[in-house]
Amino acid sequence: MMLSFTHAPIRRLALATGLVAVGGSAPWWGTGALSTLAFFRVRAVEVDGTHYVSPQAVVDRLAVDTLTSVWSNLRPLMGRVRGLAGVRDVNITRSLPSTIIVHVAERTPVAFVPTPTGLRAYDGTGAALPIDPTRDDVDLPVIDRFDVGTLHLLAGVRDLAPAFYDEISQVRRGQAGDLVFELPGVRILASLGTEAQRFAAVPLVAADLARRKMHPYELDLRFRDQVVARLQ
Repeated sequence: MMLSFTHAPIRRLALATGLVAVGGSAPWWGTGALSTLAFFRVRAVEVDGTHYVSPQAVVDRLAVDTLTSVWSNLRPLMGRVRGLAGVRDVNITRSLPSTIIVHVAERTPVAFVPTPTGLRAYDGTGAALPIDPTRDDVDLPVIDRFDVGTLHLLAGVRDLAPAFYDEISQVRRGQAGDLVFELPGVRILASLGTEAQRFAAVPLVAADLARRKMHPYELDLRFRDQVVARLQ
């Protein structure tokens, strides 16, 4: 997505191009001198990698204008964008003569959490994300309360068993304080602190039971090194 500023007249194109060539061969010529030339003032900002973060929010956070040179120090600009909700990392490059390109790596949402104002999305570290479930097309499990441990677990499950993760509709605390994962036709019980690797066995167990024409309503991971199936 290209977000353009008001274009100033481009003058002295041949001269400025020649100066770039000089900059590559003469050690006394540096970006400090180039940054004084109007030819290298920022006239456009290109933002890529965004899905949930608004490109306009990225441009607003940059706070650059047509007096800013593409040869400006980019580190402070990257620091500004990193502070934007939903941004995990950012890199900024130049496209001469007058464009800066902002490459955004977004945080990955793993769950919705109910709040007084509605559902709010979080990533696996517990960072809130700028996702509106009424506007953005995103399908995430809902956990009944904010808990960084559960969010971290869901992020691990998503990485190790994405097909299983996609089936999770809800995660809640059971009466004993354990975690209850609701999936279509079956629920999974797990102790607090269960590692994500344990969930990689669930699809294998479910497939084995299906081959035997056995239909569990509950799979219990709370026992060491085994999965207990309770059948319908």
